[in-house]
Amino acid sequence: MAYDDQCGGQTTKMTGRVWIFGDDVDTDAIIPARYLNTSNPLELAKHCMEDADPQFPSKVRPGDILVAGKNFGCGSSREHAPIAIKAAGVACVIAVNFARIFFRNAFNMGLPILECPEAVRDAQEGDILTVCLEAGEIHNERQGKIYRAEPLPPFMIDLLRSGGLMAYVKKRHPAAFRN
Repeated sequence: MAYDDQCGGQTTKMTGRVWIFGDDVDTDAIIPARYLNTSNPLELAKHCMEDADPQFPSKVRPGDILVAGKNFGCGSSREHAPIAIKAAGVACVIAVNFARIFFRNAFNMGLPILECPEAVRDAQEGDILTVCLEAGEIHNERQGKIYRAEPLPPFMIDLLRSGGLMAYVKKRHPAAFRN
C-alpha cells in the first residue's frame, strides 16, 4: 500500500493489474486443503489460486488486484486463504460481495478488500486499477471510469496499515504481549 494525496487527503492507494475470477470462489480454490499443513505465508503464496488457475502463482506480481464475482471466499473459515492472497503480492481484492467469514479474516490478516459490483462488471483481465481505500474509489485506468465503493472507516484503514488485527493490537497495547 502506498500513501499519497492523489485521492483526496491522506489516502491509502494502490495500483495494479487485474486478475478476474468468477462467482463462489471458495477457500479451497484460494488455497487448496492439501497445503494447509503449513502456515508459512511464502509457502502458501506458491499455491494461491492454483486450483482456479494453475498458472496464477507464477503470473501474479506484487501489487496486482483480484476481481471476483459474488460470494468470494465462501467455504471453510480458514485464515490461510487471505494469508495466501496477501503473501502472493495481491494488493487488494474487489468483489461483488464476500463471504462474511472471509471478509473478517481478510481484515484480520491485513488484506484490503472492497465490494463494488459495478467495477467487477466492467473490469477485464489485464486492466489497471487504482484503488483509494479511504475514498472508496476505484479508477479503471484503461477505461477511464471511476467507481464508488463504500469507503473504509478510519479504524479499518488503521488495521490494514498495521498489517492486520494482531499487529494492530500489539502496536496499541505492547504491554499485553510482554512475558
